[in-house]
Amino acid sequence: MYRVAVDVGGTFTDIVLQNEETGEIYGTKTPSTTQDQSIGLMNGIKKVCEECNVDISEIRSIIHGTTVATNAVLEGKGSKVGLITTEGFEQILHVARSWTPAPISAWMGFLKPEPLADLIYTRGAKERMTATGDVYTELDVEDIHNKISDLYEQGVESLTISLLNSYANPLHELQIKEIAESINPTIPVTISHDILPEFREYERTLTTVMNSYVRPPMQRYLNNILTKIQAEDINSRVSIVRSDGGLMSVPAASSRPVHTMLSGPSGGVTASAMIGVQTGYRNVISFDMGGTSTDVSLTYDGNPRVSRETKVGVFPVKAPSLEVVSIGAGGGSIAHVPLTGALRVGPQSAGSEPGPACYDRGGEEPTVTDANVVLGYLPPSLVGGEIKLNVDNAKAAIRKIAEKLNIDIYKAAKGIYDIVNENMYGATRVVSVEKGYDPREFSVLALGGAGPLHANAIGKLSGSFPVIIPPTPGVLSALGFLQSVIRNEYSKTFIHTLDQLDSQTLVSELTALGDECNDWLGQESVAESDRTIKYEVDVRYYRQGHEIPIDIQISKIMESGLVSIKNRFDQIHEQTYGFKMETEVEIVNIRAVAIGKVSSPELPINEAGDEDATHAIIDRDHQAYFDGQFVKTPIYDRNLLKRNNKIFGPAIVTQKDSTTLVLPGNIAEVDEHMNLLIKEEV
Repeated sequence: MYRVAVDVGGTFTDIVLQNEETGEIYGTKTPSTTQDQSIGLMNGIKKVCEECNVDISEIRSIIHGTTVATNAVLEGKGSKVGLITTEGFEQILHVARSWTPAPISAWMGFLKPEPLADLIYTRGAKERMTATGDVYTELDVEDIHNKISDLYEQGVESLTISLLNSYANPLHELQIKEIAESINPTIPVTISHDILPEFREYERTLTTVMNSYVRPPMQRYLNNILTKIQAEDINSRVSIVRSDGGLMSVPAASSRPVHTMLSGPSGGVTASAMIGVQTGYRNVISFDMGGTSTDVSLTYDGNPRVSRETKVGVFPVKAPSLEVVSIGAGGGSIAHVPLTGALRVGPQSAGSEPGPACYDRGGEEPTVTDANVVLGYLPPSLVGGEIKLNVDNAKAAIRKIAEKLNIDIYKAAKGIYDIVNENMYGATRVVSVEKGYDPREFSVLALGGAGPLHANAIGKLSGSFPVIIPPTPGVLSALGFLQSVIRNEYSKTFIHTLDQLDSQTLVSELTALGDECNDWLGQESVAESDRTIKYEVDVRYYRQGHEIPIDIQISKIMESGLVSIKNRFDQIHEQTYGFKMETEVEIVNIRAVAIGKVSSPELPINEAGDEDATHAIIDRDHQAYFDGQFVKTPIYDRNLLKRNNKIFGPAIVTQKDSTTLVLPGNIAEVDEHMNLLIKEEV
């Protein structure tokens, strides 16, 4: 039996097939179908089965990372959302937070986005809860019934209910939801207590509205997938990847799609953490460079960093996600020379249609991929020969830049290569240096179709070695999905300073949330032996504006008391911000995280060879451009490499899903799991 993972990107859809008995994996790519991602998904599943001579009926599990929810927000193609909030707070999404983007004076050109729920479709409910959860004003049932009926008559497709203090008591939200469903049961209703039962009404309302905004498109997409799977007689469980790297069922993803906003990048982070532990380098900066963008993330001691707030476009969404920094730098990023006369790369991208000029699909703009072709870093074919690259088109595109800069095309191409590397190096500093971590204590792990071409250069810029190139870098996000676990979390606002709180009260509150986790894991059919529940508290200095989530263990709280929370918070605060304070510490939210283990076969260990890798050379006379001249740069076939083989740079290693560049003065060694470990020559 087999498991298949599918990661839909802006340019390609990546597919990984894994044999459940042997653990062997096989990856492939197919062009993404942006008009309906489910078409590309099914094309990819059929393709990988045909290439591996596997009957499609043997697939037991499909794990899918999707960008449907994200694209709906970025492209403004979500549903028409109605919002019910507490009367007097109808402008909550317009008031928002007093935030503008950097740099200094950027507010002068900042266009505030229109809220996802229009004010004309917003109604105030006559009700009021206190911050302690007591009913201050009873809900006016007749009034809210009339208001919801009016919204539905105006064509609202999805309804959000987010009342002022519902995090403390959801009674009125539940009553309004029941009324709405009695009026029209076909219109999805989302209440804020289900999505984010925490204080700060703006973030809670915005996150819930976003869930409503993307819910109908996500439901249509998931229905398309299920229909296509049934048509192919595939009898398998379908799981959707969450932003925090966990898995959720199709019904859960249909009702809470806001938790899938960073679904795709999370797979790469999960896989990077796994491979880092596997290779013995537990501190890893993952570097995922695709055709449109680059995602960078940090894993410390084998554990990826989880953020409690992320951004989708310009909207701050308070939903758990693996901490990823994305920049507009990819293989398809377009180089240009503005009026200043300085070369720039990105963020505009050629995408998959028409794509870089070398793809020969009508694209004429100079891209990073074209620069790599001109420099000889990228051989004239991709995806195992399926895509032929037109070198003349690439040179013609780069010549546009060269003429504007009055230099030859090779210097122009090298400039493009160097600038995009500097852009991506900046992203690695955001997740490392700016968070208190020294990048020299980390390895760089490359993934994405374009990542291995630039990873060695990123390693040199950051001082992060070895540079790890996994066996299937181009489809590593999809491979990461195979390592994901079933995951959900339950939280509540619980504001107490540590001196006002006793250990037993905190443990009792956390245990109650843990019981909810256990119930949910049972609904997801997770065996008790495969269940794990972790606990977190969000902590800040008294009256501070922002809090930091901290992992805790109930046993340690019972043993050492609450001082262990303060000590841990002081340590993290000093590492992140460079100082700590001798002042009272306050808990604001508590959380229990449900984790259900999914059986995932171990990757096989390969037989050892010797250091000589010359048997894998397929082109001894290839030339590539380094230090102002073309030099002999042999091309190796990665499929022919064996464990312990060493490749001395400059060299190029080709495979079906990616191409690796080993720079002069560097050595790539093949480890027991067939990872390439690139180090500087001593």
